[in-house]
Order: sequence, then structure tokens, then C-alpha cells
Amino acid sequence: MGRGRWQHMAAEELQQQYSPSRWARRLRGDAAVQAHIEAVTAGTQRARASTRTALHVPYGEGDGERLDLYLPEEPSDTFPAFVYIHGGYWQSLRGIYLCGHSAGAHLAAMVLCTDWTEFGVVPDIRGAVLVSGVYDLEPILHTYVNDALNMSREVAQRNSPMLCVTQAVPAACEVLVAVAQHDSPEFRRQSQEYSQALRSAGWAVSLLDLASVDHFDIIEKLSEDTYILTQIILNMIARA
Repeated sequence: MGRGRWQHMAAEELQQQYSPSRWARRLRGDAAVQAHIEAVTAGTQRARASTRTALHVPYGEGDGERLDLYLPEEPSDTFPAFVYIHGGYWQSLRGIYLCGHSAGAHLAAMVLCTDWTEFGVVPDIRGAVLVSGVYDLEPILHTYVNDALNMSREVAQRNSPMLCVTQAVPAACEVLVAVAQHDSPEFRRQSQEYSQALRSAGWAVSLLDLASVDHFDIIEKLSEDTYILTQIILNMIARA
């Protein structure tokens, strides 16, 4: 299924392809979304109860421009920073590591293709984990998602990581693109094609196709120590 394959889909099929809750196997529709919200909320509460935190730290002037920081129990001048960007279609140090899920994976991918020298900084990003992401926004224009975003074709193309992959530099970070067995065919296609685009540009990239999970529990299971994606992330950080 090539990048132009979506252009031959009817609007109704695109709606379905880019509605992850329709592909969940455990629950369907709103029930799948609600269960995901409850799972990640419970995980957040456990994390806040077990470590030091600094919550709702502003990084901009907007109401939604806030960070929650989870800090090691023992103070240290050198510890890795792991930045997680949640999904929701953009609505809902020493060694920085990025992890993004769904629309959050898109934002993390945009970080990788940004020329940070224009802003006078060079972030030391050692690794990026992109989970069930969307990397080409143009198909989204024809779905319910764009009702709120109101993107034009030009905006969608300008903000599509698939279309702004840069040639890897010698210090380019390690990238893991993960996708769920029960993600929609379009989400799976996008993950496969984006990982190939990175590889063609010289990036160190791996594609991980995770069996028996869907768009939601692929990320929920990160709270499990024995989960393969948890182990891969910990090993990525340990290798730095």
C-alpha cells in the first residue's frame, strides 16, 4: 500500500482507517477510548504516588502548555530525560529521549526533522520511540479529525514528518518506530513507510510490529516491567 493508496479510498473508509477505536479488539468505539483514559489515568496516579514530581510546569503562555516532571528519588546532576508526548490528535540535561504515541508520535517526529540551529539550540536527543503514529497528515484532511483542526493541504504537507525527513548526521539519534498488530491498515502503512523513509535517509531506525495489542494497550502496557517495548526503551537508555 503506497503513499498514494489513501487517495483512492472513499471518505467513509478514511474515517474508519483514522479512527483507532474502531480497530480495538478488547472494546469498541467510545468504550475503548474511555478504558484507555482510565488506564493511563491510573498509571499516572501510581507514578505520582511513588516518586517526586513537579506538576503543571509552564513552558509557554497557553493553558495547555504545561509539563509534568517525574524526578528520581535521589538527586543527581546527570540523569537521562525521557519526554513522553501523549496522543489525542493534537487535542486531547544529559541525553534526552523522546517517546510519542499516536498524534504524540507525530510531534516527536517533527522534533527530529526540525532545524534547531535556527532557534540557537542543539538538543542532545539520544533516542526516539514513535508508537502507532501518523506521519503523513494529508489523509487526515478527509476525516472527522480535521473538523476541529481545519488544516489546509499546504499546512498538512508542511507538518508531515514523512515529507520533511532530513539526511541523518553522524550524531543522529536511534529511532524506534512501533506499530500494533491491531492498528488500522493505514496506521500500519504509515509506520512502515515512515521507517523506510528514515532508513533511506541514513537514520538508525528499527520497525517493531507488536503482536496481540491495539492502538491503546500498545502504550498502556509500558507500566509493565516485562513488556517488550518497556525493555527496549530501558535498554536504549542504558546503552547511551
